[in-house]
Amino acid sequence: MSELEKIKHLYARAGFGLNADKLAVYQRLSVKQAVDELFRSSATSQSLALVTENVNYKMADKADKADTLTRKMFMKQQRQLERDLNIAWINQMSSTESQLREKMALFWHNHFACRTQNPWYAQQLNNIQRDNALGNFKTLLMQVSQSPAMLQFLNNQQNKKGHPNENFARELMELFTIGRGNYTEQDIKESARSFTGWGFNNRGEFVTRAQQHDDGSKTFMGQTGNFKGEDIINILLQKKQTATFLCTKLYRYLVNDVPDKTHVAAMADVLYKGNYEISPLLKFVFTADWFYAPANTGNLIKSPVDLIVGLNRQFYITYNNPDVMMQFQRALGQVLFYPPNVAGWPGGKNWIDSSSLMVRLKIPSTVLNDGVIDFHGKADPEDEAFLAAMPNRKPQAKTQAQTIADWDKFLAGIPKGTTKEQIADMLLSPAITNSLKAVITQSADVKSMVVELVSTPEYQLC
Repeated sequence: MSELEKIKHLYARAGFGLNADKLAVYQRLSVKQAVDELFRSSATSQSLALVTENVNYKMADKADKADTLTRKMFMKQQRQLERDLNIAWINQMSSTESQLREKMALFWHNHFACRTQNPWYAQQLNNIQRDNALGNFKTLLMQVSQSPAMLQFLNNQQNKKGHPNENFARELMELFTIGRGNYTEQDIKESARSFTGWGFNNRGEFVTRAQQHDDGSKTFMGQTGNFKGEDIINILLQKKQTATFLCTKLYRYLVNDVPDKTHVAAMADVLYKGNYEISPLLKFVFTADWFYAPANTGNLIKSPVDLIVGLNRQFYITYNNPDVMMQFQRALGQVLFYPPNVAGWPGGKNWIDSSSLMVRLKIPSTVLNDGVIDFHGKADPEDEAFLAAMPNRKPQAKTQAQTIADWDKFLAGIPKGTTKEQIADMLLSPAITNSLKAVITQSADVKSMVVELVSTPEYQLC
C-alpha cells in the first residue's frame, strides 16, 4: 500500500473521506505528516449555537397561563428546533476542516446515546461531546453525566435518598465504562445511592441537592466510603477494564468489526497509562502498521451519516430542501439525536437489511442527478412517531432530492493527468475488481463513471 493509499484510508476512517482537490497536497506527505495535519485541523471546536434559549422552560413556565393555541405554538417551535439542530450538525460535518473532531463527536454521540425532546439540552450535550472529543475521557464522562439531557434520559432526577433510581447507575457501568459482566447488582445499588441528589434546575444547570443525597457509607467494587457520584466515576476509571471496554468499541469504529485482542490490549495500555487522554490513543492507532493492514481496509460498512456526509463533502452538494437529509437518515435507520435506545446504534452489518439496501445504493446517484427516490425504509415505531409529529417531515412515497452537485468544482479539483482508474481508486475503499474495471473502461466520460461507481456496493464500504 502506497503512502497516498494509506492517507486515503486514514481519512476514510478518521474523517469522512479525502476530497479530489486534496490529492495533490497529500501526494507530497508521509502518513505521519497526514496524521499531524489531521490533528492540527481539528485543534479547535466549533460549537453548535443554533438553539439560543430553553424553549421547553419557557413553555413550562407559561403552560398554566397559556391557551391551547399558544401551547401548540411552543410545541411547533420545539419540533422545528429539533429538525434544525439535526440538519445543522450534518451541514457542519459536511463542511468543516475539523474532520477528526466531528468523526469522534459522532462516536461519542453513539457511545453516550441519549434522547431528549428539549433541543437546548440536546445541543448542550452535543457540544460537550464535540468539545471533549479529542480531550480527556474523565472530563468528558463527568460532563456528560452532569448534563440535563443525560440526567433526564436516565431518570436521575428521580434518584433520591430513601428512593434510589438505579437506571443511570446501571447504564454508567454497562454502556459507558466497564461493560456488562464486570459489576454486581449490589454495585448498582451502591452506585445509585452515591448519585442521589444529582439533577438540574429549570435553567438547565447541573445542581446537587444535598437534602436528597444519601450521605451514608457505601461499598462499591470493594471500596468503602461516604461516596458521592464523582467518587464512583473515579473508581470506575481506576479499573483497567474501563480502558479495555472503550478501546474495544473504538477498534470496531475505526479499525475492524472483529476486535483483535492484542491490538485492543495495546490500545488500552496507551489510554490507561495516559490517564485517559484520547488524542494520544488515536495517534497510536493511526500510526500503527496494523491500522493499514489489508484485513483492516475497505471492510467497514459506512453508517448512514458517514454515507450522507461523505457524499456532501466529495461533491459539494447543495440541498434546496434540507428535509431530504432527514428522510435519508430515517430510511437508513440513523436519525441524529434520536438513537434507538440507550445502547445506541449497533452499527456494523446491522446497517444493512433488505429494506435499507436498495435505498442505500440509490441515494448517491439520486443526489448527484437530482433524481426521485422511493422511501420504503424500516423504522423504529418510536422513531416513526417522532418524525410524524414534526410538521411536514413525513416522507412521501416518492421524493425529489432537490440537490445540486458542484461538478465543476469536483472535476477542477482532480489533478491534471489523473487517470479514470486513479479517480475510481480515490472514490472507493475496496480494491478495484474486474467488474469495476469494466465500469471504468466502458464509461463515456468521468461524470458518468463517477455516478456509476458511487452506486456500487463497494462505495458503501470504507
